[in-house]
Amino acid sequence: MTKAEIIAKANEILACEFEVEESVITPEAPLKETLGLDSLDLVDVVVLIEENFGVTLKNSDFIGVKSFSDFYTLLDGRING
Repeated sequence: MTKAEIIAKANEILACEFEVEESVITPEAPLKETLGLDSLDLVDVVVLIEENFGVTLKNSDFIGVKSFSDFYTLLDGRING
């Protein structure tokens, strides 16, 4: 799966799940603030990623993930490792 495919799929899933417009999800945007995530919502993100991409993330993987760009890099590394 290419990084562009990962980004498109992730944006679609996150926009739907957290009820935000896909247009606000940009690489520079802050992940948690844009989606309105708290620590419990991160569990939902982990589950969504596992269900849709078949990779397992832990809450600790999100340390240092500030922007959507960081998130895409994390996903790409896990999927295409």
